Amino acid sequence: MKKSLLTLCCSLALLPVSWAGSLAPADLYQTLRNRVFTVKDYKADVVMNIRVSFMKIPQLRGKLYFKSPDKLKLVREGGLSILPHRTANMSLAGLLPVGHVTVIDAGNEEIDGKSLRVLKVVPESDAGDIVLTKLWVDEDRMLILRSETTTRDNGTFLMNLRFGNFIAYALPDEIQLQMDVKDYKMPKGVTMDYEGNAIPEKVTTESKGRRKKGTINIHYNSYEINTGIDDAFFKEKKK
Repeated sequence: MKKSLLTLCCSLALLPVSWAGSLAPADLYQTLRNRVFTVKDYKADVVMNIRVSFMKIPQLRGKLYFKSPDKLKLVREGGLSILPHRTANMSLAGLLPVGHVTVIDAGNEEIDGKSLRVLKVVPESDAGDIVLTKLWVDEDRMLILRSETTTRDNGTFLMNLRFGNFIAYALPDEIQLQMDVKDYKMPKGVTMDYEGNAIPEKVTTESKGRRKKGTINIHYNSYEINTGIDDAFFKEKKK
């Protein structure tokens, strides 16, 4: 009996460990990426707050349409459609490098009292705009809670994600996106109703051409997921 018990214990000790913490950096990144791209498209009821230093923009409400990896369209209450600039960078899918990458384990970092595993993802090709993406990963739930993406031409994007009701699809209840907004122009659909109240930032010799910071907060109230959205829906209509 003792021999059988000893044999069983030894056998269990040799079994591969299957929890998320044992994944190699490249395998963990691929698992996360696959989960993000499980969502091919969605339409969501959203409340959006845009804060940039050079203009006051009222809160926006409407329906946000997304198609992986980089198509985005906001239909405001009242029916006005907006195609945001840099649409790829307003979604987590658009901030993950494509193609072959090198994934580096950068240890652990505590955020809001939780220890998160940190990955650095470097594209092996120089063809794309992304230079480096840093991810903060909740391994227990297999979720990316923060990403920081450095690009060649468009500055740095920092995204914080909060999950709750839609965690089964790895879709956030809320995102906060901080970005560089050098020479940034908001879509006409955002500003047209408020141009009389917009307060532009005073341009000085020192500030001209310097990157400024902007923040977009999006609260998702509901999702309709993988219903199928045609590419033509995202094309800007000619006037």
